[in-house]
Amino acid sequence: GKEDMLNDMAKDINSLSEGLEKSVNQMLKSERLKTELISNVSHDIKTPLTSIITYVDLIKKENVQPDKVKEYVEVLDQKSQRLKVLTDDLFEAAKATSGAMSVDISSIDLGSLVNQALGEYSEKLEKADLDIRNNIGEKQFFVKADGRRAWRILENLLGNVSKYALPGSRVYVDATNQENFVELTIKNISNVELNISASLSSADELMERFTRGDQSRNTEGSGLGLDISQSLAKLQNGEFYVEIDGDLFKAILRLPKAANMSDSINLEKNL
Repeated sequence: GKEDMLNDMAKDINSLSEGLEKSVNQMLKSERLKTELISNVSHDIKTPLTSIITYVDLIKKENVQPDKVKEYVEVLDQKSQRLKVLTDDLFEAAKATSGAMSVDISSIDLGSLVNQALGEYSEKLEKADLDIRNNIGEKQFFVKADGRRAWRILENLLGNVSKYALPGSRVYVDATNQENFVELTIKNISNVELNISASLSSADELMERFTRGDQSRNTEGSGLGLDISQSLAKLQNGEFYVEIDGDLFKAILRLPKAANMSDSINLEKNL
């Protein structure tokens, strides 16, 4: 009787194992198909979009009359460039999620990279009437990362700050050395009430693809920035997440600490 019971239990366990394996395979297949769909659609959009941008540029170089036509062409130019950015974000999100994106890991100074990014975005941040409190200064924080991919994350974060932070408020940028990683934090107050449902945690929902805090969608954005940042951080053996407390938005990036500071390379070589 005990032997029959053990046989029945073994069959049940094998059945559960097979069912679990089947479910996992179906999920992976579904995710792969979604990634391939996004990549294919992005590629198909890019081809005609490139032609539109090219012809709009040619028209702008001609002495077109009347002035109303010039105004229409200018709108076409702005919107086509906007569509190009959205398509590029979609394509990059698909590549980063699928792991098809290559990374070149080396030792870089994250502090210098942040300072350079703040310099690049200084005009936009000033235009948004934001007071940047950079607590990094001349401190060095060496991490093992891909300079181009880390730069893309910083672009996403500072781009979000310039679009969504409350004008006239302060933005805090800080970095700390932990035991095995360097933690970069960027904190700001949201300009609008965050578009968050009661059924999901605030941070988790904002990290999902195509989700934006700006419910009215008055600001430009694809809703892919945080998702791309999270995928890029994972590719570099790091992590990225956000925390929300009311209208306080906090973005946290963690990258592995470089074992040897002496092997850091010139910042320009990573960009």
